Amino acid sequence: MITPEILSALAIGFFGSAHCIGMCGPIAIALPYPNSGVAYFISGRIFYNLGRLVTYSFIGAVFGLLGSRLVIAGFQQTITIVVGIIILLVVLTPIKYKSKIYQHKIVLKISEPIKSGISELFKQGTIPAMFLIGLLNGLLPCGLVYVAIAGAISSGDAISGMIFMILFGLGTFPAMFAATIFGKFINLNIRRKINQAIPAFAVVLAVLFILRGLALGIPYISPKISAQTINQSEMECHPTQ
Repeated sequence: MITPEILSALAIGFFGSAHCIGMCGPIAIALPYPNSGVAYFISGRIFYNLGRLVTYSFIGAVFGLLGSRLVIAGFQQTITIVVGIIILLVVLTPIKYKSKIYQHKIVLKISEPIKSGISELFKQGTIPAMFLIGLLNGLLPCGLVYVAIAGAISSGDAISGMIFMILFGLGTFPAMFAATIFGKFINLNIRRKINQAIPAFAVVLAVLFILRGLALGIPYISPKISAQTINQSEMECHPTQ
C-alpha cells in the first residue's frame, strides 16, 4: 500500500540530491567520455543512474521484507517510532563523529573492494560498464541512503520497501544526471546551501514516523490502528488457525 511515508521518499531523494552530489558526485562527474557521439554519452549517464535505482530497489525489497516480519510479529507501531528516533539521532550526531564512522575499518573493508571494482569498470567505458558502476555505486556507504532504508523498513512489506527506495532514487535522479552532464559547472555555494537544508527534511520525516507510530488518530499523519488491521496481522502470523 502506498503510504505518506513512501511518497515522502521522493522528497527525501530530491531535496537530498546535493548530499548525493557531494558523496557520489566525483564518480558521476568522472564517468568515462567515449568518442562515440552525444547519444552514446547521454545513454551512458542514464544507464549509470538506472544502475543505482536497481541497487536501491533490491535494498528496499530486502529491508521491506525485514520490516514485514516485524509488522506480523506485532511491532508495527514500535518499529515506526524507533525508526523516527534513529533518524533524529543521526541528524543530531556531530559531523566529526559521522566522519569517524565512514573511516571505521569495517566500513572501509566494505567500501574499498566496491571502489576497486568501480575503478576497473571505468577503464572499459562501455554502456554496460556504466550500468555496473551505478549498481556498485548504490552499495557505497551513504547517510542519506541509510535514512531511506529506515523508511523502507517501516513501510511494512517487500514491495512497499522496494517502491520506497525506487522513489528515493528517482528523487535523486535529476540532480545526479545533471552532475554527470554539467558537474564541473555546478555552483559549490548552492550545493552547500541545499545540503544545509537536508537535516530539516530528515527531522520532518522523523517526526512523521513517530507520529504515525503513536497512532493519535490524525488523518493521514497519525491514523489509529484498527482492530481489523491487527486481526489481519494475527492471521498472517498464524495462517492455519
